[in-house]
Amino acid sequence: MAETKVARRYAKSLLGLGRERNILDALFEDMKLIRNTIKANRELALLLKSPIINTDKKDKILHEIFGSRIDKVTMEFLNIITRKRREYYVEDIVNSYVSIYKDHIGVQSAQAITATPIDEEIKAAMLSIIKQTTDYDIELNSTIDEDIIGGFILRWDDRQVDASVIKKLHDLKQDFKSNLYLKDY
Repeated sequence: MAETKVARRYAKSLLGLGRERNILDALFEDMKLIRNTIKANRELALLLKSPIINTDKKDKILHEIFGSRIDKVTMEFLNIITRKRREYYVEDIVNSYVSIYKDHIGVQSAQAITATPIDEEIKAAMLSIIKQTTDYDIELNSTIDEDIIGGFILRWDDRQVDASVIKKLHDLKQDFKSNLYLKDY
């Protein structure tokens, strides 16, 4: 996700408005709903980014999709974004808001990539690795990627711990390539 300055500014503005009106949690839930809806509907994502479809039509579609499901403030915020012709950035704005909100409440997201599903004991060990570097509460999301063969890759903030088998095989391959030993005959 490439976060733009525009998206970050709109997200900060919405967070400030939510703080002012004491509706931060409701806005967070709305942003998650919008994010999940856009992820699930490729047509909606393409519609928002299309320069051919006029702003009024986009605004009407957003109102039909989200009007009864989200807070009035969130709906008005979407209206402002479309009137300012910034609907191209809706997905980035939503992602930025989620990120800023989590930072505001002291929660940091982490990603655990494993070859097989992880149990609670391993999850606790991963959380302890992360806790050594941060004071935030950690929200650990796990993904299964069989291509790493075994082990895990743990990402949070701007850090990464790669203890995967594929990484170790890659490192071993590099060691063999750099081995200057020549057999004497």
